Amino acid sequence: MSTTATKIFADRIGRIEVSATMAITAAALKLKSEGVNLADFGAGEPHFATPRHIKDAAIDAIEKNFTRYTNVAGIPEVRKAIVDRHTADFGSNYTPEECVFTTGGKLALFNAIQVLVDHGDEVILPVPYWVSFKDIIQYAGGKVVLVQTDEAENFRVTAKMIEAAITPKTKAIILNTPSNPSGAVVSPEDLEAIVRLAHKHEIYVLLDECYVYLNFAGEIVSGGSFTDCKEHVVVLGSLSKTYAMTGWRAGFALGPKPIIAAMSKLQSQSTSNTASMVQRASIAAVSGSQQCVTEMRADYIKLRDQVLAGLKTIPGLTCTVPQGAFYVYPNVKSFIGKGGVKSASDLAAKLLSEAHVVVVPGEAFGTDEHIRLSYAVSHEVIDEGVKRMQAYFATLG
Repeated sequence: MSTTATKIFADRIGRIEVSATMAITAAALKLKSEGVNLADFGAGEPHFATPRHIKDAAIDAIEKNFTRYTNVAGIPEVRKAIVDRHTADFGSNYTPEECVFTTGGKLALFNAIQVLVDHGDEVILPVPYWVSFKDIIQYAGGKVVLVQTDEAENFRVTAKMIEAAITPKTKAIILNTPSNPSGAVVSPEDLEAIVRLAHKHEIYVLLDECYVYLNFAGEIVSGGSFTDCKEHVVVLGSLSKTYAMTGWRAGFALGPKPIIAAMSKLQSQSTSNTASMVQRASIAAVSGSQQCVTEMRADYIKLRDQVLAGLKTIPGLTCTVPQGAFYVYPNVKSFIGKGGVKSASDLAAKLLSEAHVVVVPGEAFGTDEHIRLSYAVSHEVIDEGVKRMQAYFATLG
């Protein structure tokens, strides 16, 4: 009988952690199931219902028995609708063959990194970053190269910062603009400069455009707009935040044909096609009236201003003004070391258990002095949540 312990798990699963936002959501759901009333700023998803015309398109697809397998990369109609929307809004020139439709934007990111990043390849990642970026890079065997931003400059990412981090081992740069968690927006000038840097060095910009339509800073630009550099840009898109479709799992990637073909090949061995009726609903989303997008965006601005006004009433808490997405990222360093709070994670746990307020600790995003609040909630939840936070922070002195 062998005395050698049997290895169960592959090394690669040890390179990743459970998504912090999903863990917070699970803890909050448990308390809710026990009847606890929570002010929930944890989940990064719209509080709006999916617009009626999008739901109707899915229902129609089901009623007409459009329920079978489709092309792995998506039906031609949905890929054409995606590229047409992107061309109309950003002046890009992608073709349907340069588009793959995926089961959510996260899968587009995962597939892109898996086909581009090999063991030892470096991927430049500005801090703070979305929770999944680092883990997905590490799962592929890549090395994460963190680029620190300055809170005093609203966490702005500049071309100069990115250029300083490029080495002979660099394979890709990840940009998320507007940013989750900080709401920072890369300026059009810096975005173009970064794309041209990547083109010059023959590396890739993986551009997460999940919140591109929730840019409150002015001109909305895509990295795919710079068509003379498009062979070194992969646009990662999602319908989740733009159209309040998080549960539908509808995403896409736009990029050079060889990369899109490789992503489709990988997808053929994992999820295959996105649900057929979701594809039909997505056509309705991007091809139909965009008034719903305009209206949701306007409400997010009001919600942002409301939560910022509330946070300003809490002594010792400071916060940058987010220029997009639907998060605020307040600095809580003045409270660490008080009342048994040893870290941002401790603070988040105590806010949940003692104040029944759900936030995500900054460690999940690469910083240790912040918490993230999603303001994609009702105005009433913001009022109640701020009131509870005021009372809790007052106990810390």
